[in-house]
Amino acid sequence: MSTEIVKHQPAPAIAQRGGALSLGHMSPHEAWLFCQSLADTPLLPDAYRRNPASVLWAMEYGRALGLDVVTTINTIHVIKGKPTQSADLMLSRAREAGHKVRIRQEPGQCTVSIWRSDDPEFENAVTWTYDDAVTAGLCEMRNGKPYSRSSKGEKQNWEKYPRAMLRARAISECVRTACPEVLHGAIYTPEEVGAWVDQDGHPVEPPVAPVQQLRPVKSSEGDQWATPAATVAAATADVPAESLTPGGRDYLHEAHAAPDAATVRQIWQDAKAEGGRPEYLAQIAEVGKQKAAAEQQPSTDDVPDVEVVAEGETEADVAERELRAAAAKAGLDNLDEEFEQSYGIPIAQAGAQQMRQMTAILTGSAA
Repeated sequence: MSTEIVKHQPAPAIAQRGGALSLGHMSPHEAWLFCQSLADTPLLPDAYRRNPASVLWAMEYGRALGLDVVTTINTIHVIKGKPTQSADLMLSRAREAGHKVRIRQEPGQCTVSIWRSDDPEFENAVTWTYDDAVTAGLCEMRNGKPYSRSSKGEKQNWEKYPRAMLRARAISECVRTACPEVLHGAIYTPEEVGAWVDQDGHPVEPPVAPVQQLRPVKSSEGDQWATPAATVAAATADVPAESLTPGGRDYLHEAHAAPDAATVRQIWQDAKAEGGRPEYLAQIAEVGKQKAAAEQQPSTDDVPDVEVVAEGETEADVAERELRAAAAKAGLDNLDEEFEQSYGIPIAQAGAQQMRQMTAILTGSAA
């Protein structure tokens, strides 16, 4: 009886039909060209559109998680520099890791339970209720229902999709608690780091901009109503175009089309938050001043004929008193927070000129 030693021949790889694209199938040059092409499609989320570098980063991050391109682009989002993933992706990754997950949704609450594969006897359970959402400052309760509105009175997600919001919060907290290793650093959902999301948890454009102050424009800077484009070009000749229209939006055009000064103020705030240059912000501020002046005629109550200064009072004390009076009349309840956010210092450390600038904006008399 003879024995033969037969060299093992590996079976030839069989091409998988319908296989999903990933960076593992591409050279670095091919991957970059692919990301450039992908970034041009309008089907991408806003954070990736026209940004091939971000697409490449997301694809590499998704490859580390074992995700294909389409899944990565639609479920991994970078919000404020932090990678996030949807609650549904967290849920699927926990189950793929062999952990058992159960979701129980009842009126006003959602409970998520996870039994780890290496500890199947212990139940990790997290329950989210409307009370938790109220405590977290996500909504209020009115007539037994969640109430959450923007500064313009528009319904926000906790009012529009309360069940979906409870489910997403319960899932993300439970997965972080029970099996954080499946998240690979993306431990939050977009909504948890402040992004506006739709019912499915995908980031969307916010309906309202955050609140910050307007900077007054000197009369020498030109008439924005007559030649807004020419004036901006003159004031910002050496400023890169991406700084004039941060985020790809034409904020100055939006300001001119706005119905009132309050809307212009929020447009200015959005532009500043996106990194707009001071010269560009000044043009938007001028539009706000013009609209404010058109909305109301100056009254003798806005600026006193005689400035009354108490004994021992400094110029800054007078300016602060006038600023607080103007804020009260304008209904601005969070003046101190607004001022520090806009100028970078608290009112107590500010100069009289800075306080008078903000007073002029609140009264619509900036010039």
